[in-house]
Amino acid sequence: MSSKDGMNYAPEGNVNCVVEEGEFPFAVAALDHGHINGMTNGLLEAGATLKWVYDPDLKKVSAYREQFPQAEVAESIEQILNDPEIKLVAAAAIPNERSALGNRVLKAGKDYFSDKTAFTTMNQLEETKKVVQETGRKYWVYFSERLHVESALFAGQLIEEGVIGEVIQITGFGPHRLNKESRPDWFFKKEQYGGILCDIGSHQIEQFLTFSGNKDAEILHSKVGNYANPDKPELEDYGDATLVGENGVTFFFKVDWFTPDGLSTWGDGRMFITGTKGTIEVRKYVDVAREESGDHVYLVTEEGEKHHNVKGEVGFPFFGEMIKDCLNGTENAMAQAHIFKAQELCIRAQNEAIRIKN
Repeated sequence: MSSKDGMNYAPEGNVNCVVEEGEFPFAVAALDHGHINGMTNGLLEAGATLKWVYDPDLKKVSAYREQFPQAEVAESIEQILNDPEIKLVAAAAIPNERSALGNRVLKAGKDYFSDKTAFTTMNQLEETKKVVQETGRKYWVYFSERLHVESALFAGQLIEEGVIGEVIQITGFGPHRLNKESRPDWFFKKEQYGGILCDIGSHQIEQFLTFSGNKDAEILHSKVGNYANPDKPELEDYGDATLVGENGVTFFFKVDWFTPDGLSTWGDGRMFITGTKGTIEVRKYVDVAREESGDHVYLVTEEGEKHHNVKGEVGFPFFGEMIKDCLNGTENAMAQAHIFKAQELCIRAQNEAIRIKN
């Protein structure tokens, strides 16, 4: 996997099994986005057992099995849904198809783990909320820019410990490399990918809710545009938004598809967090012009300045907690209400956005 290719970014961590072999069988379906590889890695490292893979495109299945040869090839999605052993289905479908697939999985009595964004319209979100209520199953979303980034997780720990006091403002930068020639057709169709704030903006809003301790927020302003891709008129290559949480914490973020080719990785993702007693800067994937490694956290408090390189130090506990939640009916990894609220807010930001450049 090239570090310059964000679509196939698939972090690997240490094995930290929370279940025995065969205790948590899962299946993979819909291989439309390369994030499915990172989702699979996380589950396997937590001890889950990969049983099936299905996609109508056999080339995608073949490529997937090169990395995960233990997966048996299912003949149909029905074969997976009818298998009583399967506890969870992980999928990275085309964004506007993720909700419908998830509803089928939930109704089949299994939990669902979708790539973000898991919804492109408010109607999809409301329908899935009903299905979750009816079935009692769990609908997980892969917010990888926090869940699969050790520096972001470490920043969350510092906040929880009160190291920077009370959080008052958060700023997020989520640039990505476009790699236009290698993107599938759906990537450039607004109805299918949902818009830039709905898509990669979902990462930003989920982090804001987590780091600020909010259960809800208001969209104050949002805007999108297409500055440099007139050949792809439905693509939004830039977007930003401003939010304020119920507790008064404010948030500004910007996302774009303008990572320069000279950058050593696919995007210089950063998060700036201001508290009443200190500040945190998270440099997720690179420390520009200094180190090509990621997971750098810069902390400033009254005691001074500290630089933490936490790569390999924090791990990815979400996946193990998710497995245990599925088995025990708990909500330790992430609350269902939190997932739905993050998705609701990114859809609202998208729907309310001003178009500033065609």
